[in-house]
Amino acid sequence: LARGRSTFMVEMVETAAILNQAGERALVILDEIGRGTATFDGLSIAWAAVEYLHEKNRCRAIFATHFHEMTSLAGKLARLHNVTMRVKEWENDVVFLHEVGKGAADRSYGVQVARLAGLPEAVVDRAKEVLHQLEEGEVSGKTNRLVDDLPLFSVAVKREAPKPIKSDALGAALGDINPDEMTPREALEALYRLKGLAGT
Repeated sequence: LARGRSTFMVEMVETAAILNQAGERALVILDEIGRGTATFDGLSIAWAAVEYLHEKNRCRAIFATHFHEMTSLAGKLARLHNVTMRVKEWENDVVFLHEVGKGAADRSYGVQVARLAGLPEAVVDRAKEVLHQLEEGEVSGKTNRLVDDLPLFSVAVKREAPKPIKSDALGAALGDINPDEMTPREALEALYRLKGLAGT
C-alpha cells in the first residue's frame, strides 16, 4: 500500500507469487481471493485460481471464499472437497459454532456479522432490506429500484448550517500561498490562518 498499490493489486501480486511458485509439496492457504474488485471479475479470478491449483500446482490447499457459485467445482475437480464453518440460527440470531463440517454453506451471514460488529441499527435494517431486494431481483433489473428508495434512512441527519465564508479575504489569502515552496510548519500555519478567515 505504501508503494501506491491498491489492496486488490497487492492481493493479485501475492496470489501470482503463490500460483507461480507453489509445488506439489506446498500447503497453500488463500482467503477471499477476488474480493477487492467487481463481483464477476472476482469470481472469475477465484474460480480460475482454484482450477490452476488443482491441475497445475497439484498441492494441498485451503481456499476460503464467499462465492457460493464455486461450490459446484467439487463435482468437476476430483480432489476438491467443500467444507463449511457450522452456524446455528437461534431466536433471530446467529451463533457461530467454530466447527468445520462437510458440505457447502447455503448462505452468508455478512449482515449478521455487521450487526455483531456494532454497525448502527439503521444501517443493519437497511442492509437487510437491500439484501432481500437483491435476492429477489437477482440482477434482473429490479435492483434499479434501490436507487428510487433514497433517502436510505427515514431519520434525517441534522447538520449545522455552515458559517458564511469571507470569500474576498479568503480568496486573497489562498492566492498568496505557494504550497510547493512551504515547509510543513509554514503550511500548517497557513492552514490555521485560512481556517480563521473562513470563520470555522
